[in-house]
Amino acid sequence: MLKNIYVTPLNLLKSATSLQQQVRTTFVLKRKYDPPLHKTNEKPRRMRAKNFIYELVEDTLVKKRPNMQVVLKTFVEGVGDKGDVVSLKPHFVYNKLLLPGLAAYNTPENVAKYSKTEAEKSSIKHSSAYAQRTVNMLESIVLAVVMNKDEPWVLEPWHIKASLRKAGFHCREECITLPKERIEGPDLKKESKDFYCTVTINKLEQARLKCRLHHWSTDPSERLPYVLEHWKLQSEPLLDVGAPEKCT
Repeated sequence: MLKNIYVTPLNLLKSATSLQQQVRTTFVLKRKYDPPLHKTNEKPRRMRAKNFIYELVEDTLVKKRPNMQVVLKTFVEGVGDKGDVVSLKPHFVYNKLLLPGLAAYNTPENVAKYSKTEAEKSSIKHSSAYAQRTVNMLESIVLAVVMNKDEPWVLEPWHIKASLRKAGFHCREECITLPKERIEGPDLKKESKDFYCTVTINKLEQARLKCRLHHWSTDPSERLPYVLEHWKLQSEPLLDVGAPEKCT
């Protein structure tokens, strides 16, 4: 008997295998029918079945949680720069900012700790929180530049501006830098060939934009066949120099 007792392991301090976490399941209810009243010092009247019917006033499980304010420790694309106090949704704050260590809770100590120094203020690396996102979007597309098939032309910045506007981007002509080599036409040998230009954002960030040349005629009988989803097809470079000259 004693042998069996000593052989049997006693795992009294064994940790639980399941994670126990608090669940907020609070429901605010109200009675649909008011219970009957009774006089002071008298026995309460017995409630009927209808007095136990409740109506839901609020379900805290689906209630929208308020935004959280945090202090950024470094630049976060699409959010802000170091030292900025931002107010965002709790789910995004927990998973994208607090857990990776990109932000801290908004307290006076953290605001003073992560505020920019004079040296950091003088050296501007990002013009805004959304500038780098715009750069990424411009560098991920193949811009269709449609030129006239019948009349002579020379490619100018306003052609790129108009093509960007058709693609949903608005910029000024002075922000667009074309390649050094002159591009002119019409020339069907240049059809569906690529070239690069530079788009400067807020006079700081620069995006290398890939453009693809297409010819278009106002005469339906002279038009070239339409190419569906041309940006997915392989193409040849139009110019020998791949990198354009950058803006100053």
